[in-house]
Parts: sequence; structure tokens; C-alpha cells
Amino acid sequence: MIQQQKLPNGFNYIKIKNKNATAKVALQGGHLFHFQLHGQKPLLWVSPKSHFENGKAIRGGIPICWPWFGKNSQEASLPQHGFARTSEFTFLQGNEPDQYNSELVLQLKSSATTTGLWPYHCKLQLRITIGSSLRIALTTSNCDTRPFTISSALHSYFSVSDIKNISIQGLNNLEYWDNLTEEYKKQAEVLRIDREVDRIYQGTDNPLILQDKNRTLTVSATGSSSAVIWNPWKDKSIQMADMTDDAYTTMLCVETANARDDAREIFPDRQHTLQAEIG
Repeated sequence: MIQQQKLPNGFNYIKIKNKNATAKVALQGGHLFHFQLHGQKPLLWVSPKSHFENGKAIRGGIPICWPWFGKNSQEASLPQHGFARTSEFTFLQGNEPDQYNSELVLQLKSSATTTGLWPYHCKLQLRITIGSSLRIALTTSNCDTRPFTISSALHSYFSVSDIKNISIQGLNNLEYWDNLTEEYKKQAEVLRIDREVDRIYQGTDNPLILQDKNRTLTVSATGSSSAVIWNPWKDKSIQMADMTDDAYTTMLCVETANARDDAREIFPDRQHTLQAEIG
């Protein structure tokens, strides 16, 4: 089942249900904000204070950061993490090859609004596959006459039992940029979260494994060799208007990315796909 839905305030989303899972995807931002295998707890964390309003980004789920990650390097006044996450995508098609799998294809094309923020003609296509695992593929096509460079991320917020129960495998011996100290460091051991963390790891060519108390998640990336790990911890959770004070205890962002040294140059008539498979 693939159904287009609308909240009373006019916010559009798509509801998916098959024999493996249920999911919900907002047309604004192509934002997946719910995925749940039958008989299991939801995979994604969404803040109870999230805005489901046109023009306001949702806190949680899997926001799309594009065509830049973080602050724009040329103009800091431009939207944090780009404009895709608050842009309305077009629902191109929904496919149900069998009772166990569903696929959505959404698209965002450049317009007078987007070229006013980023002066390139392009097409962004999002393919979301709902089955026994979750797959998200973000394809950028250069429709311009000039090359351009993008940085991006599938900004996955995972729901966890408690942050003290979490470890992340697959980062050992990797270099990372610490956004808190603004310096490069090296990961010496399995990562555990016991303070604010905001890091961009480079060379993440192997799957990352998120080990929780009663659940193990594997995040496999294609078209990416960087990953972002983020938890705001207590002080920032309190400061953020769309998070509860204790939000940091039940969420962790493990993001498939093209960030910092992993930014990608795309030439005219070429494309690049950033993909994450989570299961």
C-alpha cells in the first residue's frame, strides 16, 4: 500500500505499508520520518517537538542535507545544510514489485528559487526502498554547462534504548574532523558516546555497525567515504527549541555523507549517487 496523505495544515506525506514494514515520507525535503519493521520498535528517532509544517525542517528521521553539508563555505547566511530539506519534492512514482517491498521515487529540479541560492541547473532524484531493510539513494544530475561541487548527507537519526548502551564499530584507526575543537584527530578504539560528539570521519569504506542493548544495525554506504557522528548531549539539547531536554539520551545520528574531503565534483551531463542501506 502506497497512499498520499495530508495533515490538516496542508503538510503532504506518503504512507507505505507492506508485509515487512511501515514507513512515512514527507514531500517536503523527501524526508523519511518513520520506518518500522513489523514486530519491532521504530528505527528512526523523531523529536516530539518536531515541526510538521511547510517551510520548517523536521527534527529527526532522515533529513537530506544538500547541496552543501553544514554551513555554506561561501556565504554563511545561506540555509544550514542546504535548501533540499525544506524544498517540496515531486512524487514521481510508487512501485510495489511484491507484497514485501515498496519503492518511492521523488524528484527536486532546479528553479528560480534554488538558483537564487545556488547558481546551477540540476536534478535531484530520491529513491527509497522499504523492505526487510531500508535503502535510500540520492542521485544528483548536473544539467548545467559547468561542473559543480556538492557536499551532502543522509542525516539519519537512529532511535536508541539509551546512549550509554551504544557502541559504533567500523571507525577504528580512521581520521576525523572534530567540529567542536576544529582539528583533525584519529579514532583509537570502538566509539562510545559519553559527551557531545560532532565528527566527520574520512575513509569510511566499510559498513558501520551500531550496537545497542537489544538491536544491531548495519549501515552500508555506496558513493561515500565519509560519515558523520552527532549527539548534542545535555546542554545543547536544552538549548534547541525543537528537542526535549533529555533527547540526547535516546538518539544518535550516524550519517552517510559526502562531507569535507569527500565532497564530489560533478561534470555536465554526469551524475553521482549517495546511497545508504540500513538493516
